[in-house]
Amino acid sequence: MPLLKIALVQQNCPKGAVAANLAATADYVRDSTADIICFPEMSLTGYLQPEEQPEAMLTLESPEVRDFCLQTAHRPITAVAGLVERNPAGRPYITQIVASGGKLVGAYRKVNVAPDERDQFAAGTDTPVFTVSGVRLGIAVCYDIGHGDLFDAYARAGAQLVLLAAAPGLYGEQETRDWDSGFQWWRSECQRHLASSASRNGLWIGVCTQAGRTVDEDFPGGGYLFDPAGTLVAESADDVLLITADIR
Repeated sequence: MPLLKIALVQQNCPKGAVAANLAATADYVRDSTADIICFPEMSLTGYLQPEEQPEAMLTLESPEVRDFCLQTAHRPITAVAGLVERNPAGRPYITQIVASGGKLVGAYRKVNVAPDERDQFAAGTDTPVFTVSGVRLGIAVCYDIGHGDLFDAYARAGAQLVLLAAAPGLYGEQETRDWDSGFQWWRSECQRHLASSASRNGLWIGVCTQAGRTVDEDFPGGGYLFDPAGTLVAESADDVLLITADIR
């Protein structure tokens, strides 16, 4: 297959600002030359607390999801974005949606919910592999990073590329934030976990991360691409890491 262009976006996503986040996403998609563009965890809704901003939660049938999917209409691009998905059966899901050709291709609901998220969010159960832009794609979200069994399952299902969308909140007080140490912590977590998952399974793994300050929480940013040997072959210097990979 031809070389694949992948854009990994490091985006500031204000909490509950769905319209603004959607507009920012549209700008990135419009200007991108990538075959696949991936946005961070909860990129559309922001990393909101469901009980505090229930009106900002979305469903897969929401107009905002439809509008996101339409951003890919009439263009040869696949786009992946995150949201808090309303769940009529209970706690909401942390979901990444996949859009191509103006339509919703499918969704991945975060399987490994972090301990401090479990009283607010439900865990998903399915690990779908999508065929988009000529590649077999799996999706992971943030706390999935340390669960190598998820990446093993994707490899067994025939995935060639896994995109990990993340929003790891930084610890400590915002007023005294040490941004460099937070950034380096997340970079080392990606290196520690994903290099082995990539090399063990012969996978390409890309990472995109929420970046910057929100009303009550900060995120480190960071875009990374690991090749099937587990080598970190590219990392972001600004808000978009655009790389070309020979994914076969």
